Amino acid sequence: MPAALDLATIAARLAPSRSAGHQPRPGSHAAVAAVLRTGTAGAEVLLIQRAERAGDPWSGHMAFPGGRRDAADRDLVATAVRETREEVGLDLDTHGALLGRLADVDAVAKARRTGLTVTPFVFALEREVELTFDATEVAAALWAPLGPLARGESAGTVPYTIEGRTLDLPCWRVEGRVVWGLTYQMLRSLFEVLEG
Repeated sequence: MPAALDLATIAARLAPSRSAGHQPRPGSHAAVAAVLRTGTAGAEVLLIQRAERAGDPWSGHMAFPGGRRDAADRDLVATAVRETREEVGLDLDTHGALLGRLADVDAVAKARRTGLTVTPFVFALEREVELTFDATEVAAALWAPLGPLARGESAGTVPYTIEGRTLDLPCWRVEGRVVWGLTYQMLRSLFEVLEG
């Protein structure tokens, strides 16, 4: 992986997925937006910390903006755009460009599939926009440089206890926060595409 990743290279690698048709699997669907921008050391990705909420299996996790598809959403891209606008005040229709789509991910909570399929879409931010959080959904946000993540510079493990067993799951540590689980899988998928 190169020392720095730039948006032009990422866009070129993701271009085939932009034009490829996407047929969602039967069942419940959600979509997330991996929003990229150009930073001082190459491409950066927007990560949010989900608000702590009772009953939310991903409460407090680091994630991409996104959520469940509404009946009014014309497609899953519209879901990702709407959820990003609702959660962080960023209108990707106005300020972003769709670069492509990553592989669908089966949502897992407490080591069990939930029946929800998540489709990650990658967008490039075309100009700086101030983020405004919905505090009921988002506790914090940060821009993480992609290069160091892709090279594994902040890789580690996080202990996860389920049914009396403790597992060491892969993660990245970003500004004192742990990126693991679904978001880790989606970023790994992005890096696999970029590695060709």
